[in-house]
Amino acid sequence: MDKDQKFVEMVVKEIVDNPDKVKTERKVDEMGVLIELTVDPSDMGKIIGKEGKTAKAIRTLLRVLGAKEHARVNLKIIEPEGGREVAPENSEGPADTQEEEKAEEPVKGSEIESSESEDGVTPLEETSTDVI
Repeated sequence: MDKDQKFVEMVVKEIVDNPDKVKTERKVDEMGVLIELTVDPSDMGKIIGKEGKTAKAIRTLLRVLGAKEHARVNLKIIEPEGGREVAPENSEGPADTQEEEKAEEPVKGSEIESSESEDGVTPLEETSTDVI
């Protein structure tokens, strides 16, 4: 097992609740080194962190480690079977109905008609552009 793979396993095992389920796979190709990380589905949130900050930090440290070895190292976090839970598309709650009601209210100052006059100029274009 190479340094980068050992590093990922060591860090991740300290973060998660189920360190025995942490698995890494190292692949090398013309693009560099790819480390695929698999963890228990209940630990995914801990690995990703708020707004992905934990995953980003691990990736940053991996790049530093790779730079020392003159290699480009990337981390791919494998999503567990079943993936993420998706909210139903037809969910209508109180927030949806409030937005629709607001959209139907007329906007103040919208009394100006948008139809063109005889000379092809809209009423908005006819108004003066005085600066206050």
